[in-house]
Amino acid sequence: MVIKTDELPAAAPADSAREPSSQAGGKGRPGSAELPTVMLLNGDCPERLKKEEGPTELPRENGLDEAEPGEETTGQEVIVIQDTGFSVKILAPGIEPFSLQVSPQEMVQEIHQVLMDREDTCHRTCFSLHLDGNMLDHFSELRSVEGLQEGSVLRVVEEPYTVREARIHVRHVRDLLKSLDPSDAFNGVDCNSLSFLSVFTDGDLGDSGKRKKGLEMDPIDCTPPEYILPGSRERPLCPLQPQNRDWKPLQCLKVLTMSGWNPPPGNRKMHGDLMYLFVITAEDRQVSITASTRGFYLNQSTAYHFNPKPASPRFLSHSLVELLNQISPTFKKNFAALQKKRVQRHPFERIATPFQVYSWTAPQAEHAMDCVRAEDAYTSRLGYEEHIPGQTRDWNEELQTTRELPRKNLPERLLRERAIFKVHSDFTAAATRGAMAVIDGNVMAINPSEETKMQMFIWNNIFFSLGFDVRDHYKDFGGDVAAYVAPANDLNGVRTYNAVDVEGLYTLGTVVVDYRGYRVTAQSIIPGILERDQEQSVIYGSIDFGKTVVSHPRYLELLERTSRPLKILRHRVLNDRDEEVELCSSVECKGIIGNDGRHYILDLLRTFPPDLNFLPVPGEQLPEECTRAGFPRNHRHKLCCLRQELVDAFVEHRYLLFMKLAALQLMQQKASKVESPISLENGSLLSLESKSEDPLGPEAGSEEEGSSASGLAKVKELAETIASDDGTDPRSREVIRNACKAVGSISSTAFDVRFNPDIFSPGVRFPESCQEEVRDQKQLLKDAAAFLLSCQIPGLVKDCTDHVVLPMDGATLSEVMRQRGINMRYLGKVLDLVLRSPARDQLDHIYKIGIGELITRSAKHIFKTYLQGVELSGLSAAISHFLNCFLSSYPNPVAHLPADELISKKRNRRRRNRPPGAADNTAWAVMTPQELWKNICQEAKNYFDFSLECESVDQAVETYGLQKITLLREISLKTGIQVLLKEYSFDSRHKPAFTEEDVLNIFPVVKHVNPKASDAFHFFQSGQAKVQQGFLKEGCELINEALNLFNNVYGAMHVEICACLRLLARLHYIMGDYAEALSNQQKAVLMSERVMGIEHPNTIQEYMHLALYCFASSQLSTALSLLYRARYLMLLVFGEDHPEMALLDNNIGLVLHGVMEYDLSLRFLENALAVSTKYHGPKSLKVALSHHLVARVYESKAEFRSALQHEKEGYTIYKTQLGEDHEKTKESSEYLKCLTQQAVALQRTMNEIYRNGPSANIPPLKFTAPSMASVLEQLNVINGILFIPLSQKDLENLKAEVARRHQLQEASKNRDKAEEPMATEPDPAGASEDAASQPQGAKDPPSPSLQG
Repeated sequence: MVIKTDELPAAAPADSAREPSSQAGGKGRPGSAELPTVMLLNGDCPERLKKEEGPTELPRENGLDEAEPGEETTGQEVIVIQDTGFSVKILAPGIEPFSLQVSPQEMVQEIHQVLMDREDTCHRTCFSLHLDGNMLDHFSELRSVEGLQEGSVLRVVEEPYTVREARIHVRHVRDLLKSLDPSDAFNGVDCNSLSFLSVFTDGDLGDSGKRKKGLEMDPIDCTPPEYILPGSRERPLCPLQPQNRDWKPLQCLKVLTMSGWNPPPGNRKMHGDLMYLFVITAEDRQVSITASTRGFYLNQSTAYHFNPKPASPRFLSHSLVELLNQISPTFKKNFAALQKKRVQRHPFERIATPFQVYSWTAPQAEHAMDCVRAEDAYTSRLGYEEHIPGQTRDWNEELQTTRELPRKNLPERLLRERAIFKVHSDFTAAATRGAMAVIDGNVMAINPSEETKMQMFIWNNIFFSLGFDVRDHYKDFGGDVAAYVAPANDLNGVRTYNAVDVEGLYTLGTVVVDYRGYRVTAQSIIPGILERDQEQSVIYGSIDFGKTVVSHPRYLELLERTSRPLKILRHRVLNDRDEEVELCSSVECKGIIGNDGRHYILDLLRTFPPDLNFLPVPGEQLPEECTRAGFPRNHRHKLCCLRQELVDAFVEHRYLLFMKLAALQLMQQKASKVESPISLENGSLLSLESKSEDPLGPEAGSEEEGSSASGLAKVKELAETIASDDGTDPRSREVIRNACKAVGSISSTAFDVRFNPDIFSPGVRFPESCQEEVRDQKQLLKDAAAFLLSCQIPGLVKDCTDHVVLPMDGATLSEVMRQRGINMRYLGKVLDLVLRSPARDQLDHIYKIGIGELITRSAKHIFKTYLQGVELSGLSAAISHFLNCFLSSYPNPVAHLPADELISKKRNRRRRNRPPGAADNTAWAVMTPQELWKNICQEAKNYFDFSLECESVDQAVETYGLQKITLLREISLKTGIQVLLKEYSFDSRHKPAFTEEDVLNIFPVVKHVNPKASDAFHFFQSGQAKVQQGFLKEGCELINEALNLFNNVYGAMHVEICACLRLLARLHYIMGDYAEALSNQQKAVLMSERVMGIEHPNTIQEYMHLALYCFASSQLSTALSLLYRARYLMLLVFGEDHPEMALLDNNIGLVLHGVMEYDLSLRFLENALAVSTKYHGPKSLKVALSHHLVARVYESKAEFRSALQHEKEGYTIYKTQLGEDHEKTKESSEYLKCLTQQAVALQRTMNEIYRNGPSANIPPLKFTAPSMASVLEQLNVINGILFIPLSQKDLENLKAEVARRHQLQEASKNRDKAEEPMATEPDPAGASEDAASQPQGAKDPPSPSLQG
């Protein structure tokens, strides 16, 4: 990076330190009152920002020049509201007055939340706030309250209870008592999830920094546990979830439950009794408590005798906590201690996540009595929250109303996106609960007389159907298999139409839940759909796959607006009466106008064109690239579609081709001035395509990386040439026409490639007049299928070889494939290509992950049907039996049938319509490991077309170098199994690894729509771009802004906020503000643990970054324990042999070198050297750096011979790669000289000792202990962070140059690629390779040192 650390003004830390959410206890923000914070939140957008964010869009790719719907430019109509916070004084009964920082946008309700969270007021729930004697309305904004200003006094006034308030109070007290108890996170309830960072940092990092400054060289115990050391074969599971000290909860009460005397009889109701509680205190005193309108008091009832009269002490308290404080000294002491601990925890450890995250392991937990949980399980409160008036929520109305909110300016858009996001996460949670209830048999079907598979359910205003082929709907498409895939395809369609966001077009809320082997689709209900027949209500599309087809002008108009962004061609088909019908979607897409007058579209399972590689059509010949790879193959169903990412990449690729063709012809014309235009037919297109690419298809790979700046710049020039010619000269029009024809554009005057999704649909017929168009469309689909094989898959393998992407487990590999538009069914093809790759060894990690993914996916397919035959009482036995067959070396595991425990008196007769999950066959019990593995290999061959060579798990582990623990993690995550946290003896041949007690739970696996925060995302991208151009300060401001907007839409917890925090931390670190870097990175780690999982590869990387910032802040022991944690997680998730492990071990080795643990340090550095050599080749600059690091440790140990040997290796690499004169080579040769001198000095001294014995006169030897600064410098280098001293003039020139390049790039990027932020942030390891290895002077200005 081109910045001197001292020149940089630190970015205003106070603003970004503001806690993002009110419930996060982020209210007490002292000091942010003086900040003139300009928050974009209210559209108060600085002028220069408008210029950047304004309409810099070029005409969009398909040659149509209008802005996308919902893409109005930011910052035109801006509403200015200055957001200055102010402080108010709070007067609550029984405590000292205190002041609270508030902002005008907040609601009064948010102050309530803060008071219920504060240590000293947390026990109150039923109160109102009064200003000058007037009660404030709960839902009004503070700025609308008259007379509320800086220094106003708000009085907390206790209100009388109602039954509802009393219940809320008891629930709140229970939450406070359980606030440190992790059982909700282990059980996957209420959006709780786990986080273990505080175990390794001993609490909050912020304060500890100041404490430990003085004791820098304190002796610290650096020895890691045996299983973390390089070369260890042991992979324990227990350290994954270390027991947190705070979890041994302080027991305040033994029991707090509803009393059996509820509800109060009429005469007591009239005395104000609301309900009765039963409590056993820690001192074993049993008491009965009345909740009345005035508060809580003891009554004289016992377990068998009802006496509502007050008991002594006659103490009435408005808060249950105060009453319990009176009667139990232990409660008083422990409750206070518990609250102190609760408020010390980082807010991010306790805020709810937007979607539930499940843990695949959990320790054995004590099951304790819990009144609230018991009440939740039995009341009729299925899925409606108490605070909502009326009975159940009308999900459809909520989902559609939020979409209709205005979106003209930034504040409106923020409000709208926030509402959409909130409703979606609520809907997902409700749908998940409902789906589980349906499969567990707790919901009555709406057609109970039909057989189980055909049943449909309605629960809580959500419609549930099972993934089976009802009424032979999919019989031509693959029956039940197609019915299983259709919901997932439909969900992709919903996601896509939601993202295009056309006003007036509505989709259904859709969630797909896989649970206990069944797939359940949950959808919101179109008003009126249940009263009428489907035939009457469909006014667009077809209900029988294209036999009868209808259309509707309003639908055509709405869908026409989606056709460009989705690349869907408007086309005509024939119906059963041979009439032409015009459509702008696939035929199955149905349009229904609900009773609310809204236009709904549903059944979007074929939004994208079919994948011809998996759809053999008689009489159609695929291109040679496909046939060579063995396509087309018969798949199990005929619903295989191309992914949207593929369609986009293909169109982009065609666009570049179009530009090249046009330019080529124009140049030829200019050169020869020949009158006759050159004609290009579709046939010659392919030859041109193949000429214009290396076999690996540079374009294909490069669009995703955005690294084809030069290519794009050329295209930009071409575009200008064409534009300057266009319109005037008929010949250039001819050129454009030819180029259009050659690339398959549907328009002859501009580039416009679209697909007809109905081509090759069985049962769809096209009119005669369209035959030519249909022929072109068929060719286009064949080209797209070939493009996937000839460009995308090789591009992926090339990116993996170059370590541009570094997947670490199955999920990250799938993510990388999907971003390139490669479906998982191509996994076998990807692995084939990896095997044939010349760089096979450097792809070893990809091969291992791929094989593991192939095995676990095949096992998942088998497990799905296996589970469908298991009844509830045999579930744990069946799952443990399956895991034994899958993973245990024990040759013949026997399943325990559930009938062993109890003997039933009479055999019940079989009922016909049992709930879906209640089959009572025991076929599952006869499975053997041999049979399972045979099936897995067969499944891998049939589904992925890959031949596995293994007949048992041990053979698989042996042949492919897999780890059983990794396979257990992968299969558990894919199927929702939760196993007991203990050490499993997988390899024992004497007893099976799993018993039924080891299977704790089975969770649903949920797919849902992820609504996006578009404005925030644009800010995030602009910020990233700025940073890459070297404008750190501006980048930092933009990213802070993005963080504010993300918080506004998503609340405090979200994957994208995590990416934001990571980048902020990195920027602050580069600008020398270590404290701010630490605080942001700590949040990033906590958030990654909570929303992605405690051992997700992303979390592992966040741990590494945090360790670096800890080291820079002199918290050495913390840095080490974080690195050890990261290494343990990586061993568990993948194993040792991964390119990322080299980076991690270099980090550990350097820190150990810094604390003078030389032998340990060498173990890690030498392992890193070995791994780097394998994955980057022995001649890579990374390896040279590794040699240098090892040499430095040997020097510190005074073993100069070894040091010289390593440094020479490094020197040779530098010399061959960079030449004699390069500064790296010179540095290395200097260091060699210095080592040689030291070696000579040492030898001289030794000789002196030998010659003169004890009387020798020895000059003291200087052994260099490394300075912290030098260690930190090396750490920065390997992690890809460079500080390059430049003069001010150089800086200016550089910025100008970068700006020029950037403009070129911008101009030619003909559309925004909206990928997830996860994808836009290149991998730190990839970045660090270039950074570490490139000569500092010869770097390209947009330095890679900052990405990651």
